Amino acid sequence: MKHYLLIDGYNIINAWSDLKAVSAFSLEEARNILVQQLIEYKSYTGENVILVFDAHLVKGYNHTKHEFVMGLEVVFTKENQTADSYIEKKVEELTKNRRNKVKVATSDWAEQQVVLGIGATRISARELKIELDMVKKNIRKKTDETNVVRSTLGDRIDDDVAQILEKWRKNQ
Repeated sequence: MKHYLLIDGYNIINAWSDLKAVSAFSLEEARNILVQQLIEYKSYTGENVILVFDAHLVKGYNHTKHEFVMGLEVVFTKENQTADSYIEKKVEELTKNRRNKVKVATSDWAEQQVVLGIGATRISARELKIELDMVKKNIRKKTDETNVVRSTLGDRIDDDVAQILEKWRKNQ
């Protein structure tokens, strides 16, 4: 079974106070921060993550742009196409295969109802933030556990080898 998470990028940026504050100065920086957070999430969970940004108001943007950043798919919709419409089509495509589990992250209530009707589950921006925070916490915990350094040679070698070395030391 494949797991997919589709995310309405600007909806999330506007829902999270930290990203919203960054976007007031640089929307590109807010997007980059979100991308980095989702790369960690994808790496930890193994889900296929697709982050969608509207470009529907950008004149002359005649095609959908797909970028892959460390396995994370980032989509910029074409002119006159909203992130919602792209997500809806993608959910329809993915749910045709009943073995796919599809989740959509948005706080847009109407969009949540549409994707539920198509066959996906929904998660709010707040719930996604909670999941990301839990993933970060688990990553830190795992990292801390693997960074425990043993301080003596005796801690790093087998007991049998330690006994042989001790015998050699005594015979010297």
